[in-house]
Parts: sequence; C-alpha cells; structure tokens
Amino acid sequence: MRVPASVAALVAVLALLLPTQGAGSAAAAEGAPGVKLSKSQAGTGGSVTVTGSGWRARALLMILICGRSVPSTGVTGGTNSCANADGRAVTTDAEGRFSRKLPVAEPPVPCPCVVHVATVTGAKAEADAIFQVAGHAVEPLPAEPAGGRLSVLTDTRLDGSGGLLTWFGAPPARTLAFTVGNVGTSPVRDPVFQVGTSHGVFAPQWEEQQWRGTVQPGRKARIELPLELAAGAHGDYTVSLKYGGKVMAEQRWGVGRPWGVTLFWILVCLVVPAAVFRVGMAVVDRVRPRQTTRRRGLRLPGPALRIPGLKPRTQARHALASPPSTLPWFTPDNDPGTTGRLSAPYDDSSPSPTTPTRKGPP
Repeated sequence: MRVPASVAALVAVLALLLPTQGAGSAAAAEGAPGVKLSKSQAGTGGSVTVTGSGWRARALLMILICGRSVPSTGVTGGTNSCANADGRAVTTDAEGRFSRKLPVAEPPVPCPCVVHVATVTGAKAEADAIFQVAGHAVEPLPAEPAGGRLSVLTDTRLDGSGGLLTWFGAPPARTLAFTVGNVGTSPVRDPVFQVGTSHGVFAPQWEEQQWRGTVQPGRKARIELPLELAAGAHGDYTVSLKYGGKVMAEQRWGVGRPWGVTLFWILVCLVVPAAVFRVGMAVVDRVRPRQTTRRRGLRLPGPALRIPGLKPRTQARHALASPPSTLPWFTPDNDPGTTGRLSAPYDDSSPSPTTPTRKGPP
C-alpha cells in the first residue's frame, strides 16, 4: 500500500534528522502493514534488523534492499532493482508481527534506496522503509514524462484455456486483457508495456510488447497482449504488467501438470521392454540349430564294423518279407513236411541192451 507524498517526505526528513534513534519507518495508515529498521544507514557487510507489524497472520514475506526507490513512489524498477541474492524470507506470527536480521548489500541500481517488504503468497501487500547504503552511488529518480499518462483499470484478466497439446507438454498460452485510461493531457501512441512472469518466489522475467493504437486524453482502450510459458511449465505463476517503470497490475495463473507426458512415459516403459523381448526371442529362434522330429538309428560305418555272415538291413528286410525256403540241412526227400519227422534222418538199429557183449577174441 502506497503512502501519500507528504507523509513520505515527512518520514524521510525525520529519518535524516534523527539518525541516532536508528529507526526508519514506512508505516502506512493505521491498520496497514508497517516496517521499521534498527538503523537508517549501514555499509556493505553490515546488517540491519527489520521489524514489522500489521501484516497478515502466518504470512510468508520477502525482505530486500532495493535502489532507485522511495516509499512515495515504490520500487520503480521492480525486483530487478533489488539485491535479490541477499534477500531474506520471514514468516509472521499469529499477530502479524516479525523481526529479521538483513545483511546489507549494494543494489544493482543507484540509491535512493529502501528496505522493501512484500508478501510472497496470498493477498498482495507491501511496505517500504528508507535506508541508505553507505558508499553506494546516489542519483535522482527519473522524471515522469509530461503529457499523456496511462492508468490500468481494475478489470485485468487472463483469457484462454489449455488444450490437448498442453496436456502433452505444449507451451501454455494465454492472453492478458486489461483496460487502460489516459489520465494525461496528450494522446499516447503505440505504448510499450512490459509483461513479466514469475514462478514462486523468483523474480519475474520481463518481455516488452508494443500495442498498436492511440489512447486520447480522457479516453480508455481495451488492450490484449499474448503470453506464453515454456514447454512443460506447471504450477502457480504470477503475471505482472509494467508501464513506465511501474508495476500496474498482477494476475495469478495456475497451470496444471501435463499428465499426458507422464502417461506417455509409462507406456514407453511398458511397450519398449515387451518389444525388445519379442525381438530377442525371434533372434534366438533364428540363430539356434533346428532339431529334426524323426528319430534315426545309429549308423555304423560299413567298412569299419561288418560282422561276417550278417546281412545288410535291406537284404534282411527282403528276407523277412519272402516266404521261408528249405533249410540247408534238409534234402527234398527228407522234408519234414512230407515225412512227418521233426529232425534229420538217423540210424536207429542200435544193439539191444539184452544182447551179450563178447570180450576178447572169439
């Protein structure tokens, strides 16, 4: 919340006239967030204790030393004018108070400098306290251009929605639509705006975009600027609009997670191993030797092992298939089939056992 110029000037004079009290103040109206410093000046390498009250309970705040700023005009250069690397974060207590020691560092732009305190999440609130960085350059603030001045009205919004490609990781795109009014005395032609996107507590990345048109004094115009994030971006983003070095509007943008990419990788993890397994099995089946289904007997080399009188297999088969011939020890006349004998002929005229045998010569 900004403070009237007269009050800010009075606070600045008191801070310069009473440095021994060691407290710079940027407390706004009663009930608004306020900031106090333990000292109004310190050199690089030192530290200053920052205390605050009137903030939202359990709120996360960021404390920075910023240049080219005074409480009456705010941080004209945005967070790019602050020593972001040496900033500190703090969480308020249940009563909205905090106390944090901040190291003193030179901002990237000349002073006048302030200690800038702003909320990180939730409803936006900020407060500044005048602070002098000893040994750092001091330059006057750039004068505001005379003539036409644009003011952004309250109907700022992001138009558009994500599609199927965004679900698979395509860059999310929106259109920043807002209405400006010319509160100056001369027309504003082809104004150049700066659109920045920030993710979490990081500083916004600014990009200049020019709107083609003219805004006459006392008139207003509807302006639409395209906006696109990086591929695969997801989470909570803040879109900031800056004109003439001042942040004029901010809009929250919640980007969903590209679940299509997750589904794609799950399918890859399932399909690729299955395909590799199928290819490997095909290669193994192609390389291994083929086995015959018909069993074959053991063949012995003929010249090496030949049993005398043993007929070859083919001759044995023909012998089994042909009718039996006459056995070699039978003659045609003594065929068992005609005589009824079962053996070869023999002489059965043996001497009778009752015939006495003579011994010796007769």
